[in-house]
Amino acid sequence: MNQCLAPAEDGVITDDDGQTIAAILNAADLLAVTQSLTDHIARSLGACDVAITWRMPHGSEHSAPTPTIPLDADLLARAEALPGSLARSADRSAFALCIADGELAAQGLGAYVVARIDPGLDDATLASAFPAWLRTCVSSVLDKNNLRALVTRLDQSERLQHALFAIADMASSGMDMGDMLRRMHQIIASLMYAENIYIALYDKAADEIRFLLFVDTQDVALENISGVVTDSEQARLPMQRIKGGITWHLIHGRKALMGSTAQIASQVSGKLASLGSDCHDLLGVPMLAGNSVRGVIVVQSYTERKRYSEADKNLLAFVSSHVLTALDRKQAHQELERRVAERTHALTQEIHERERSERLQRTLFRIAELSSTAASADDFYSEVHCIISEWIDCRNFYIALISSDGEHLEFAYFVDEHEPTPAPRRLGRNITEYVLRTGKPLLADMSNAESYARIRQLHADGDLLGSPGDTRCWLGVPLICAERALGVLVVQSYADGTRYTARDQELLTFISYQIANGLERTRAAQSLQTAYAELEQRVAERTVELREQIAVREKIEQQLKHEVLHDALTGLPNRTYLREHLARVISRQQRDPKHQFAVLFLDLDRFKVINDSAGHLVGDALLKEVAQRFSACVRGDDVVARLGGDEFAIVMEGIHGSGDTIRLARRIVSALAEPVHINDKELFTATSIGIAIGGSDYQQPEQLLRDADIALYRAKANPRQRYELFDEQLNSEALHLLDLENELRLALARREFEPYFQPIVRLDDTSVVGYEALLRWHHPLRGVLAPGAFLSVAEASGILEAIDWQMFEMTVNAIPQLLSPNQYVNLNVSPQHFRSANLDTKLLALLRNNAVDPHQVHIEITEGALMDNPEQAIAIIERLRQAGVVTALDDFGTGYSSLSYLHRFALATVKIDRSFIIDLAPGVHGSGEPVVRAILALAQSVGLDVVAEGIETSDQHEALSSLGCVLGQGYRFARPQPLSVIQAARNKP
Repeated sequence: MNQCLAPAEDGVITDDDGQTIAAILNAADLLAVTQSLTDHIARSLGACDVAITWRMPHGSEHSAPTPTIPLDADLLARAEALPGSLARSADRSAFALCIADGELAAQGLGAYVVARIDPGLDDATLASAFPAWLRTCVSSVLDKNNLRALVTRLDQSERLQHALFAIADMASSGMDMGDMLRRMHQIIASLMYAENIYIALYDKAADEIRFLLFVDTQDVALENISGVVTDSEQARLPMQRIKGGITWHLIHGRKALMGSTAQIASQVSGKLASLGSDCHDLLGVPMLAGNSVRGVIVVQSYTERKRYSEADKNLLAFVSSHVLTALDRKQAHQELERRVAERTHALTQEIHERERSERLQRTLFRIAELSSTAASADDFYSEVHCIISEWIDCRNFYIALISSDGEHLEFAYFVDEHEPTPAPRRLGRNITEYVLRTGKPLLADMSNAESYARIRQLHADGDLLGSPGDTRCWLGVPLICAERALGVLVVQSYADGTRYTARDQELLTFISYQIANGLERTRAAQSLQTAYAELEQRVAERTVELREQIAVREKIEQQLKHEVLHDALTGLPNRTYLREHLARVISRQQRDPKHQFAVLFLDLDRFKVINDSAGHLVGDALLKEVAQRFSACVRGDDVVARLGGDEFAIVMEGIHGSGDTIRLARRIVSALAEPVHINDKELFTATSIGIAIGGSDYQQPEQLLRDADIALYRAKANPRQRYELFDEQLNSEALHLLDLENELRLALARREFEPYFQPIVRLDDTSVVGYEALLRWHHPLRGVLAPGAFLSVAEASGILEAIDWQMFEMTVNAIPQLLSPNQYVNLNVSPQHFRSANLDTKLLALLRNNAVDPHQVHIEITEGALMDNPEQAIAIIERLRQAGVVTALDDFGTGYSSLSYLHRFALATVKIDRSFIIDLAPGVHGSGEPVVRAILALAQSVGLDVVAEGIETSDQHEALSSLGCVLGQGYRFARPQPLSVIQAARNKP
């Protein structure tokens, strides 16, 4: 019901009321006011679920706080229908009321209170909670909010006025177009959100659009346009290229567009093409001059934010006309400046021509003077080179002269960026001889179509056999004196940016006559000097002979000493030299404890594979290259030594903690990241590094080398780090690994390894078709161990192959008791076995000795077995297949999973890795399902069997069956068990 609420008696304002009044009037924002009113109502009436909805001037609304239960919309509507009246629910447990004063309440403005109260609370008590001072405070809040809105609108108007004034002022300022566009961007951004903006002008005659400004956080480049665009060719796009896009619709539709991509699609006539990233909100307006569209301004956002409003659209449309005016004025100003610059350039050219003539006269005088002042012919050529370099680019320059017998061409002076001075040659039909033969200059510009065609024609006519090679531009002029060609002066360029012109040819031809005259005079002077030089040469040669005899004896002594202390292959110090050097360093450290040093122990990864597969010559060449790279990484005082094989050591002195050694280790790792090219082979290798820091505990070089070797072993176990510092933990780990290696050798001798068998079943009826033999170690103290506990140590110590062969033997012996005639067993063969070319011979001999049918034995390999020596692996697998032993590729899908494996290698089965099986379930499209489906389709197309590994649940079983997978294995069917357990299970009644 609705009941008019009489004004409550003001009475005496209590301390709590005073605090409420102060809280409301001093509140920083509307949320704080709401909280104060909520606290007052809850305190006065014992109300709960108090919510206040504000009806503000200018249509604004705010609601707070969000009630814990839904509001009674009907109750609130009744209070809004009769402002000032109290509305209570039918059960009187809730009420709604507008708190306002006077005219505001009559307009329906104020704070609408909705709350739940005690149904027994009468209306008079309810009215007492809303005294006149409270209504006055609420009205004051509304008035204050109205004033803030007016101030905001006034501030917006002032900012717009300042923005328009700034745009108009920029057109007449000295600011260039780029700075003006950037400033326009800042001005528009001060009026609205404009982080992403572009301004473009439309050329109706050419039907193309030119982007003057393009700033976007998502589409960072539009046809290579980004930022402020100044290159007109780069910025222009035909309208056909953007047909149907937003810019195209703005120009042809002649109206503003605003909203999301979907909303804009409904605003345009025709289809909206997607030419960039979809935006959250966009506002674009055409720039109009009369009835014609001159361009567009578009702003947009890609993130969730307040959308552009009609006010923003009207504002941007208004600003766009001022932007267009400013751009027109700036372009007109630039055109005037261009014309002034052209006239200034023409006058400057006239002045330069006069100055050039004067310089040319001075140049000819200097060349003439050189013929009498140059100390030698080489000085004459060098000075001529310097003089010509003042006129043209002659970084590549040579003077070629005809020999005294007239049969050879000698290069008297040759300066070139790429080529050494050529040896004298017989006169032929090369490009230099062509200039000599014709007595005319030749300009060969490979980037000029006409010049290039001329060179090709000379080749076709047989006048020219050679070519300028890598030269991009070649200019040669004959040196003619007394109507006789003495030689040729040539300048050339290897870069497209440096070209010679007909004007350069004219200049060089003019200068060449003076050079030829000076050259003739210089030759005469040189002949006299040569006679004196020959006499001096004879004396010097005899002196040199005597010195050489002494030097040979000294060199032999040094060579003998060097060979004793250095490696013959790499030239590095050897182990003997290193031990002596380390002994000296340790002694110095004992005398001066502040003198710190370290030893780095290095060896190459996969060197044995490279050496065995590519040959020892390639291995030796690799060691030489690695030694050079190591030497290039160290400091001048560091010593790099080769200890033997692929082991190296580095001694660093004068270090300041372990940081210096780590930085060196990183440089070495980076140096070996680049491939090594040897005999057309591209080889990759890496190094593991162990580091031991010298200290007072070390008395002998062997102690340092031992600890560095321990750290090296740790580094090899951690390929991501590549280097390791020695500490006590490493020492303990090394001792542990040594113990584990000894235990493995004892286990091999005691035959503590045993195969465990996991069945491979048909998924439709779970019948067993075969088994996979899995390695287990019966450790005398730790019980049964899986391979993960010891396999890496076995591989590193070189006994993994022996363990495998023991496993093969035990598995083959178990086949008669394990398998029925139609079943098979899978043997896991590690990649190391494929390094031996007779793997198939040994395996087939084992089967013959135990009278086992080869068709009952399959081998499982990983992709690693196919990568080191693929050709040898192909041959082994093919020979096994022909004998009846087929091959399965394990863990398919986790490595390279190259299709070439299935094509090149004679595989019979692929096994899907358990990582793709985990999330399979009927009706669930997990990440593994597409992979499994693809593998099954691929295997079916090439006739391969597929086994799914790691099936543990009935959901996985059902999902694989529905996908068409026939075979599988996993804990769902059976765990790996020894032969004795399997036999016992079979014998149960």
